[in-house]
Amino acid sequence: MVRDHWNFAAPPFDGSLEPGSFFCGAPQEEALARLEWLADERQRFGLVVGAEGCGKSHLAAMAARRLGGRGAEVALLSLRGLTPGDWIEMLLERLPLDAMSRSEPLRPWQKVENRLRENTLMERTTALLFDDIDRAPVDAIDGVMRLISAAEPRYARVVVIATSTPEGFAKLPSGIRQRAAVRIELNPWDEADVAAYLSRAVSRVGGSGEIFTADAAATLARFAGGVPRVVSQVAQLTLVAAAGDGLSQVDAATVERAWRELVPASIPTAMTHDAANAAGLAVVTDDAEEQGEDPGEPRVRVVRRLWG
Repeated sequence: MVRDHWNFAAPPFDGSLEPGSFFCGAPQEEALARLEWLADERQRFGLVVGAEGCGKSHLAAMAARRLGGRGAEVALLSLRGLTPGDWIEMLLERLPLDAMSRSEPLRPWQKVENRLRENTLMERTTALLFDDIDRAPVDAIDGVMRLISAAEPRYARVVVIATSTPEGFAKLPSGIRQRAAVRIELNPWDEADVAAYLSRAVSRVGGSGEIFTADAAATLARFAGGVPRVVSQVAQLTLVAAAGDGLSQVDAATVERAWRELVPASIPTAMTHDAANAAGLAVVTDDAEEQGEDPGEPRVRVVRRLWG
């Protein structure tokens, strides 16, 4: 129904990490420029820090594509949810080793180092991108530490890029945090970025770039707090609601209705601060003693961030 109503060739907000769906807002443009500088200047390590939903994984995928286009040999690996011992084998799978190199009776780490040495001798950069380093098992953290701190010549052309949340960054070993040549803050989009993203997303699949009115885009940006993941979720629900009403454009009132569907008014009071923040909500904790309640369990009141 939605695709037929808007004449879309495909869903505009499918949440995929395909290059075509990547939107380079101001934060992404700055982050990519710094990552390219990192490789050009042969700096060993850079960290991208952003809240959940701000597009770290999509940025890492695009950075891998960009660096590969500049001649680097690139491997991208998400460390989230891996069990100890898995990461090195998965990294090897992503490196373009020939059959003989893969079958050599060597330990996985030796195979990785051999590949790094080959690339260094060929004066080719090896770019290793680790998504969600703050969710990595201990052995992967130790491996990344070796990659960014080893002084042997084989590591001379290695560039390591990792992503983390601000909370996870604070828990990383100090040796990793201190060795970052750049720490890139991936901030949420502003209203201009959100409006441009909405227009590009629907145009990319054959729709009119003016489906979202200026007021609708501004309202959506405020509700979602500029967080790309939440922007996409609200935009998708908004298109469904507007199609159901037979509208030719999405207005601010429809955005608000879609937001209330995504974040209903009857939010459980047990909702955590982190979950509320990921959904673009402000959380206020009331003093239980002043309210005459049991002080052992603070009461959480959720307030929508309507106006920034």
